[in-house]
Amino acid sequence: MTETPGGPMDEGQRVWLRLRAVFGAPRKRREPAKPKGESLPFGRGRDPLPAASVLAGVTEALGWRTPLAQTDLTAAWRSIAGEETSRHAEVEGFQDGVLLVRCDSTAWATQLGLMRSQIAERIAADFPDAGVESIRFLGPNTPSWNHGRRSVPGRGPRDTYG
Repeated sequence: MTETPGGPMDEGQRVWLRLRAVFGAPRKRREPAKPKGESLPFGRGRDPLPAASVLAGVTEALGWRTPLAQTDLTAAWRSIAGEETSRHAEVEGFQDGVLLVRCDSTAWATQLGLMRSQIAERIAADFPDAGVESIRFLGPNTPSWNHGRRSVPGRGPRDTYG
């Protein structure tokens, strides 16, 4: 046994001194960083926000404002067009700032075409974020022979009918 000023050293103390000599003295544990300035609990700017303002920020950041307004417009079509009109015309979709409305007949499409300015004013007032620049009233679905961007003008197979 080796002698120390406090008495003889046992094997554990000798191992400890040897490891300390090889690896160095134990390091002081690092303390977590202290919060600074604004990130203190109960500090300024830490109050909860209303859900509406948080959702408005998310929809703005993700670019959802226009699609959500268009969905709201589609859901409110009955109140915009009126009960009777909405039974004969429904929103089909949106295409490059144009609201597409499919009608039961060409007569309804013509009638709604005459009411276009009133409907457009109502949409502009109630749904300004929808991005509707104009409205197009479509007649009933009829088969189209134009398929693709490179279709040939002319009557096509329809000229053999009748």
